[in-house]
Amino acid sequence: MRLTTITNWAYGVTVVLSLISGGTMLLASHAQDEERTAVAERALLDRAAEKIVEEEGALSGLARQFVISGDARDLAAYQQAGQGLRSVEQRMRGMFDAGASSDELDALKAGMLAIDELQDEQQEAITARRKANKSLAIERLFGADYERDLDRAMAQFDKFQYQLDQRTETEVAGATALARIWRSASEAALAVTASLFLCVMYFIFRRRVIHPVVKLSDVVARLAAEDYAAIPPEFAHVDEIGDMAHAIRTFRDNGLARQRLEQERSSDRAIRDMLSRMTQRMQASDTFHDLKSVIECFIPEIAPAYAGRLYLLDETRQVMVEAGSWLSPTSSPPEFPPLSCWALRRGLPHRPGGDGIDIPCAHIEEQDRSIDSICLPLTSQRETLGLLYLESHRAGESDAASEANLTVLAENIALAVANLRLREALRAMAMADPLTGLANRRHLEAVLEAEIAMAQQHPHPLSCIMVDVDHFKRFNDTYGHDAGDVVLREVASALKGCLRDGGFAARVGGEEFLLLLPGLSVEQAIDRAELMRQRISELKLRVDGGDLGTVTASFGVAGTPEICEPHKVLQTADAALLRAKKAGRNRVVCAQPRLDKAHG
Repeated sequence: MRLTTITNWAYGVTVVLSLISGGTMLLASHAQDEERTAVAERALLDRAAEKIVEEEGALSGLARQFVISGDARDLAAYQQAGQGLRSVEQRMRGMFDAGASSDELDALKAGMLAIDELQDEQQEAITARRKANKSLAIERLFGADYERDLDRAMAQFDKFQYQLDQRTETEVAGATALARIWRSASEAALAVTASLFLCVMYFIFRRRVIHPVVKLSDVVARLAAEDYAAIPPEFAHVDEIGDMAHAIRTFRDNGLARQRLEQERSSDRAIRDMLSRMTQRMQASDTFHDLKSVIECFIPEIAPAYAGRLYLLDETRQVMVEAGSWLSPTSSPPEFPPLSCWALRRGLPHRPGGDGIDIPCAHIEEQDRSIDSICLPLTSQRETLGLLYLESHRAGESDAASEANLTVLAENIALAVANLRLREALRAMAMADPLTGLANRRHLEAVLEAEIAMAQQHPHPLSCIMVDVDHFKRFNDTYGHDAGDVVLREVASALKGCLRDGGFAARVGGEEFLLLLPGLSVEQAIDRAELMRQRISELKLRVDGGDLGTVTASFGVAGTPEICEPHKVLQTADAALLRAKKAGRNRVVCAQPRLDKAHG
């Protein structure tokens, strides 16, 4: 119930009680008026009865005076007094006809009859006096019978006055009691009105206004301080306070919505900041190992609800190969063909889970296809470079990173991979011999310096083989430079085919090649050089349909720590090569002296 309704009801009840109180006060006043009227009537009747008694006494005196004196003036005075007495009697009869009781009327009638009898006796005495019978007249008015009649008349009027006093006192007492009752009722109505007013004031201003307003003001103060944990109280009644509470709840809901939006914006700014820092670090990566480290460090922070893998395309085998992973993904294998992924087929992000319905990728395990997974292709210049695969590993939890941010993440990774591949291609071009594909002299110097430093710090075998194609100028002079290039490419291919893991081959100039074999002893290097010599001698080369003949090469072998110090291994192998060429070419010669001692 609204406060206005409660107030209107209280006002209506107060008005009704006020009217009742006013009515009872009017009734009490009316009872008091009746009391005053009864007292006034009593006074009037008392005065009238006293006047009758006085008039009758005076009339009796005038009659007696006339009887004694016989003076006509006394008779005139008697007659005039008799007329006045009759007018008073008539007024009393009229008054008592309006409201006198039967006992009062009987007493009044008896008194009037007694006065009439006295007047009859007075008339008889006056008549006798006029007839000069003075003694009879005196006997009539001064006799014992007349005195008894006079006392009886006076007694009747005393009785009348007594009854009148009793009735008047009873009426006055009744009127007084009634007035007291109505006055009490009026006072009770006023008390009820005041109590109702106080109750309404207490209920409205304390229970329904002060307490709720205090609670709401506390909530408003906390909401003003952006403390949205403050919950407005619930009010079952529908009134202005309830409307205020509803408005405050609406304000709180709007504040929470703004707070969530601000949190989302802050989270998005934080993610974009991490994306920016990740992009800067990816662009500064020199190798795929550095790039992998950056990706594995940042993606769990950007998308913490997703485990994932980074796949790169192996162009030689045409398969997607895992280059890195985070948070232990389980649903996609380390390798799979590109056609197994719909994102790679379409060149667009693919997300079979979520609200939409889409076909799952074949590289995802069948029992795991119900999980939320995202495939983001890594492309650059319409060329597929790899794939960013993400799978949810927290059931029922949404990730702060939106799909738009994940798409930006994939684009930045694709750009970093493309840049790194371009950088490696440029590095390979700068560090490789364009004709044979082997390392050039610049690359050789860097590798040789690192291997020598390693051999000096941690003594272990390091063998070096110098190779020179025998009579190479003959191929150029006889068959042309194209034939010389074919010979160099095929010899380089044969040398590269005889290397094992960790071996290094370089073209050091013209028809000369160098091979570094870390971990191989000198004897093993001699065997490897002999294998290379045989492979080269077995080459069958043709240019423009012409047979180039047999191709041979000379080999010089040196090694550390068996032959020389690490920093002299290249010069020692070169000296062994010169000895092989002087000894007739197409042979393997090991540097001296330690090998001779070992055989001796």
